[in-house]
Order: sequence, then structure tokens, then C-alpha cells
Amino acid sequence: MSLGYVLLGLLERGPRHGYDLKRSYDDQFGYGRSLHYGQVYATLARLLRNGLVEVESEPGDGPDRKRYAITGAGVTDVQRWLAQPEQPEAYLQSKLYIKIVLALLTGRDAADLLDVQRSAHLEQMRTLTNRKFAGDLADQLVCDHALFHLEADLRWLELTAARLDQLRAQVREGTR
Repeated sequence: MSLGYVLLGLLERGPRHGYDLKRSYDDQFGYGRSLHYGQVYATLARLLRNGLVEVESEPGDGPDRKRYAITGAGVTDVQRWLAQPEQPEAYLQSKLYIKIVLALLTGRDAADLLDVQRSAHLEQMRTLTNRKFAGDLADQLVCDHALFHLEADLRWLELTAARLDQLRAQVREGTR
């Protein structure tokens, strides 16, 4: 996800200050990972440089406050981005798989690693399920997305546990 596209999309609703954009982002998409103001203003500076936003100054007694507005080129950019499908992630370079192979290579118990990981996944699923039932529709959808990924991970953990002896043999032989 590119923060620039998100900010441009938020600006399509009308000119906004940087702190308003941050607050809107955090409200709509933050989910425990709010933006830093530095990210917002650095991204706005890049968008300004690229001609995708423009600055509207507000008259007043205090310091200059900048409101950012999307340009026609910015609207076109957001439209193009929204029309492109996201690349499905294949997860072929999984940290978890690497840890399991390294555990086997170094003579550690990979089954214990799988058990610990399973427990961590189940705990995260409990947390997300509680959040889902306590939240609004946006929370429910975001939590469902994460829960489906965690369920797939759990299936993979079970499959890997069932094939651990085979993997151990391949790792010892140095074959894949």
C-alpha cells in the first residue's frame, strides 16, 4: 500500500490540513498502527513536488497553515491505482519456513518451534475475534481478512508438522 495514494484518495473529498489527513487515516485504516506526522508531511511534500497536490494557504493571525488539495493529475493517479488489482502474495519466502529449516539444520527441535508458533497464532486469533465482535463493520471486515490468513497459516503449520520427518531427511541430505 502506498501512503501517497491513500492521502490522495482522502483529499478527493476536499482540501484538508496534514493533521486532518493523519486523523482520517488513523480513523479509517490505522487499526493499531497510526501514522506519524512526519510520514504524512513527507508524503505530502512528495505529492506536491510531483504535481499531484497543491497548497492552499489560509489567511489568519497565526502561523501559515497549509491546506492541501488534490490536482487533476492526482485524481487520475488515484483512479489508475484503484483500477489495478493487487498482486496476490505467494509467501514463498516465509520467515517461519526459514526458521523451521534452520532449526532442523542446527539440530534444534522444529516441532517445538511449530507448537510455539501455533500458540501465538491462536492467541492472535482470539484477540482478533474479540475485536471483531466488539467492532463496527470496518473492524469486522479487517479482522475477518486477518483471521482468514491466520487460519491458512494454521493449516500450513499442521501440514508442516505432519511432514516434519520428511523435511528433516531432506535437510540432512542437502536436497530440497
